Amino acid sequence: MMQAVAKAKYLRGSARKMRQVMNLVRGRKVEEALNILRFTHKKNAPILEKVVRCAVANVQNIYGDKLKDPNSLSIIEARCDEGPMIKRIRPRAMGRAFRIRKRTCHIEIIVAAEE
Repeated sequence: MMQAVAKAKYLRGSARKMRQVMNLVRGRKVEEALNILRFTHKKNAPILEKVVRCAVANVQNIYGDKLKDPNSLSIIEARCDEGPMIKRIRPRAMGRAFRIRKRTCHIEIIVAAEE
């Protein structure tokens, strides 16, 4: 089976919101997934589109001439994990301080060709 992986790490934005977009394309053909991502009005959609394109390019670089049709690729696995949090302090009333957690995430996309 011809497959390749693309990863993006330390992306700003929560893993929960990234998973909402990821659930739209998981298990679909690459061409269909890219169309869905292009017209999805979420901040994370262009980021995920870039990683899917990267995974397709990785397959083409690894297998080259063996891959007859790039449109035969499909997303077989899409995973999003939490990354480290950037912690900040927000001043509040009466001298208190509230913590702000700026979340990051790591995503991994695996595409494969049906043979």
